[in-house]
Amino acid sequence: MTLFKTLFYLLAALGLLLTIVPAVLVFTGTISNAEHKNLMAVGMVLWFVGITRIMKR
Repeated sequence: MTLFKTLFYLLAALGLLLTIVPAVLVFTGTISNAEHKNLMAVGMVLWFVGITRIMKR
């Protein structure tokens, strides 16, 4: 596995975490809804950039 492929896996994993964890934090009242939306948007972008580079042949 190349270095770039590993970096894209990490980027995709970070993006996936940023789409899951904020929902739990909003549910528990730790973060506000506005912060939730910002984190979800960043996570979405990271996930799509990372996963499309991994799946690209």
